[in-house]
Amino acid sequence: KRACKKRAAELRDELLFKQPESTHLGDCPICFIPLPLPPRHKNKMNEVSYHLCCSKSICLGCVYESRLKIAEQSLEQKCPFCRTPYPNDDADAGRLMKMRLAANDPVALGAAAGRCLAEGKFSDAFKYAKQAAALGDLHAHLHLGYLYMEGKGVEADGKKGNYHLEESAIGGHPTARCNLGKGEGQWGNHERAMKHFIIAANQGSDVAVEQLREGFKEGHVSKDDFAEALRAYQRAVDATKSPQREAAKRNPDLLLLREMKESAKFLSKVT
Repeated sequence: KRACKKRAAELRDELLFKQPESTHLGDCPICFIPLPLPPRHKNKMNEVSYHLCCSKSICLGCVYESRLKIAEQSLEQKCPFCRTPYPNDDADAGRLMKMRLAANDPVALGAAAGRCLAEGKFSDAFKYAKQAAALGDLHAHLHLGYLYMEGKGVEADGKKGNYHLEESAIGGHPTARCNLGKGEGQWGNHERAMKHFIIAANQGSDVAVEQLREGFKEGHVSKDDFAEALRAYQRAVDATKSPQREAAKRNPDLLLLREMKESAKFLSKVT
């Protein structure tokens, strides 16, 4: 029995420390280029746009190209993916969200969990996150990890919290991976911590790079491993770039347009 538990733990570690093929965001469903991770600071532009109508995360490059065509041809503003007209107000947006929730859309359920979490409605956040995680949403597993660890909305259970963080990390969520790494570091398991951070750095996580830099200073990671992690980080970041995405960052006003009369003004100055 003891040997079986040991083998089960070894198999779990093999799965846990395997480099995921992509992040939890995957590729843009339109241009098929990897989606960039969200910025750490609120004053930086989030280069991924979540659409309530179809629960798709679309890169701003594709949103920009769609909005540019709409502005040039005075077309109705629609989702670049499913072509559903954009909501006119909060009531329309709420209606779309309710439709996705009623359909048990895991991404919508996970988004609802995140919203409830931000509002301090922890019981509701747990309810939505549990539903979404059961349907495979990786961000929901991250939420559950936090809720179980902190005992918010549910009785505290570190074992369950760690399980959900691991599930999220295995699926490719670098934030969950970094949380696991920080936890291992606090327990003195520096080798395991550095493994987590290297995997997350390979996915383009700047948080992981910072942790590896500290690990290098403290002698927990070798110079060669740190250097290779930096190169892998830069490759991951470069893989998310495209001319369209760069154009979107240069012209953010078009991404906020709601009225066609504003489009003509924008087109006169677009570069």
